[in-house]
Amino acid sequence: MMNSSKLAAMLLAGVATLAVTPVAARAQSAGTTLAADPVDDGNTIVVTAQRRSEDNLTVPVAVSVIRSETLHDYDAAGGDTLLSLSGKVPSLYVETSTGRIFPRFYIRGLGNIDFYLGASQPVEIIQDDVVEENVVLKSNPVFDVADVEVLKGPQGSLFGRNTTAGIVKFDSAQPSETWAGQGSVSYGRFNSVNADVGIGGPLTRDGTISFRLSGLYQHRDNWISNTYMGPSDDGTVGGHNKLDGFDERDVRLQVLVKPSDAFSLRVAGHYRDYAGFASIFYRGSIIPGTNAVPASFDRSVVAYDEAQNNPQAYKTHGVSVKAAYDFGGVTLTSITAWEHASGYSRGDTDGGAAANFGGTAANYCAVGCGESQGQLRYLDQWTQEVRLASPDTGPFKWQLGGIYFDQRDNTEFDQRSFFLTNNILGTAPNPNNFVLLHDVNTSYAGFAQASYDLTSALTLTGGVRVTNDTKRTSLLLHPNFVNLAVPVTAPASSYACGTATYCRLSDTKPSFDASLLYKLSPEASVYARVARGFRGPTIQGRSAVFATAYTTANSETNTSYEAGVKTAFWDGRIHFNAAGFYYVVDNIQLNGNDANGNGVLFNASKGKGYGAEAELDARPIPNFHIGVGLSLLHTEIDDKGVYAQVGAAGGVPSETVLDPTVRIGNNYFAQINGNPFPNAPDYNVNVNARYDIPLGDGKSRVFVSTDFNLQGKTDFVLYRAVEYSADGNYELGAKVGYAFGRYEIAAFARNLTNTKNLVDVIDTSNYRAGIYNDPRVFGVMLSGSFK
Repeated sequence: MMNSSKLAAMLLAGVATLAVTPVAARAQSAGTTLAADPVDDGNTIVVTAQRRSEDNLTVPVAVSVIRSETLHDYDAAGGDTLLSLSGKVPSLYVETSTGRIFPRFYIRGLGNIDFYLGASQPVEIIQDDVVEENVVLKSNPVFDVADVEVLKGPQGSLFGRNTTAGIVKFDSAQPSETWAGQGSVSYGRFNSVNADVGIGGPLTRDGTISFRLSGLYQHRDNWISNTYMGPSDDGTVGGHNKLDGFDERDVRLQVLVKPSDAFSLRVAGHYRDYAGFASIFYRGSIIPGTNAVPASFDRSVVAYDEAQNNPQAYKTHGVSVKAAYDFGGVTLTSITAWEHASGYSRGDTDGGAAANFGGTAANYCAVGCGESQGQLRYLDQWTQEVRLASPDTGPFKWQLGGIYFDQRDNTEFDQRSFFLTNNILGTAPNPNNFVLLHDVNTSYAGFAQASYDLTSALTLTGGVRVTNDTKRTSLLLHPNFVNLAVPVTAPASSYACGTATYCRLSDTKPSFDASLLYKLSPEASVYARVARGFRGPTIQGRSAVFATAYTTANSETNTSYEAGVKTAFWDGRIHFNAAGFYYVVDNIQLNGNDANGNGVLFNASKGKGYGAEAELDARPIPNFHIGVGLSLLHTEIDDKGVYAQVGAAGGVPSETVLDPTVRIGNNYFAQINGNPFPNAPDYNVNVNARYDIPLGDGKSRVFVSTDFNLQGKTDFVLYRAVEYSADGNYELGAKVGYAFGRYEIAAFARNLTNTKNLVDVIDTSNYRAGIYNDPRVFGVMLSGSFK
């Protein structure tokens, strides 16, 4: 019987074939011309950063746009559709230490390294007008995309919540009154498959009801071998090619009802089924005294004695309804959405068999065994937004509205002894190291924004939002219930946790933005902007798994100052944008580790950052397109009294710490005042280019394209350590092929030079475990579109 993976692959390949052949033929017979479309078919960059479709030249916000066609190149090898965006535009960084279900986003250095399933992130993800708050919902892949926009700095008035750093906004291709579709299917090394397809059109003769069906299928075979064949207290068995494969299956259906020009109703549903592996930690791969990756390091081999080879599986689904009615002088929009998620992720967190690092047959965990699991038993998120907006024309434009957010989940955390099943080496089964938490997060906000043309060249824009954010965490189940106690560092007054097993934090604050934009000419504008964002208080409930009370962090606010220039000249063939910024985060939320490797929340007095960004998008000669981006960044923690724990074992630090340290027992704490934020590269360069060579028939062409990313000095933890940083990480991608009209067949390579980059670390004990980028993958790719 055919398994579900092969069935899904065949169905999606069938849809892709449908998208690039017979339906296209029907469109042609109806009079649709499929003209050659090299890279870009317009000279105006349109963005929706202010919830209106506007020329980027008139928007007083730093916005980077990622073209939908380039996403297919980044993901050709089955790469994560979100993690692959890292470094592709200035000031955007994405990483994970928990696998595909937990991407962490950073904009201009602001992010959160917390690996807690309930972690709060200062970068908001919005997919098809819906806020994705929980980290698992943030991981929902993007496919059949129309637009990707990265909005830099606090988005104080118009979007979502928790927007102290910025927004990554994804808009899917929408239903249309005429038939349209796209498909991209690739096959490569490790049996990697990537199929991203979408097709849609009218369901009625008059086009008042239309649909769009989209799908994503990704697969990769296991390619990492587990060489450990010794005893295991949880029954883990090694073998050849046991880890790091995946199956990603996603589908989305949208139906648009538009009985008149005044009213539209879009109903959308999506489903995700993912199975793969948690991040692969390589114990001992980080060499004391250097951050250079050893030449002998092999990404294809681990030695795991626990965690059943790091399995991970999640399912998510959701429904949204967007209704809009134009009353003539005002449009009323309502967006209602429900999202659900469940799944688990388990990992060998010490990154390798303890027996290989000094253990003996009698006590093979003497130098540390470690595994853990996070399990989201269920999560439900409800959001309701209502917005009134003026027409997009005229000198005065405005919008106002409100949003309500409600998220509830039951989340379980399991540590090593929970999994012990035998007594191979005298370790008695002791499955009691677990915790079950119930979390409730509610938020509501009112917002308003207006723009007024003071003159034909000068526009003033201002907005305000007032947000209440309340979080509650209850301990439902824990074997060491009586041992929990409220720590002496618990927040005071209104932020205090109620008891050792229940915590409630709540805060209400305003946020705002104000800007001036001046049009120097039809081809150039300059702007200045000040904005403030608010991120509510946060609870770290996972601490209870070690019989330790919750840690918490109070609210933070970010005040940002920005000025920039936007240009589009030479008939729109050259776009150049640049911006400089400075921001101060008051009461910045930080996350470190304790002696158990458990995340600990705390606040520092301030965090500061400043820098510059520049982007060039150009078609200087026919058939050649190039994009170049650069970001320069300086960040620092500003608090002389704040310390972060340093990884140590037996009273000996595991790394070369460059900060002043103090020792308390066997633990070391580093003073982090003046240090850069984690995962905040001090520079980033991105380049993508394509050159098409027309052939004699006038209809076809050969082409070559490439993309390159270079990342500057990046620290992975709060304290400065020689080993726990990277400098000069880079990756190169390439594609060469043949195109006919809107269709292409090509050979591709991702990580062409097979570069080994350290991208994260495990800051615990003496493991010195690193996480690394994917190896080189090459293959073939077929893509096409019609409309």
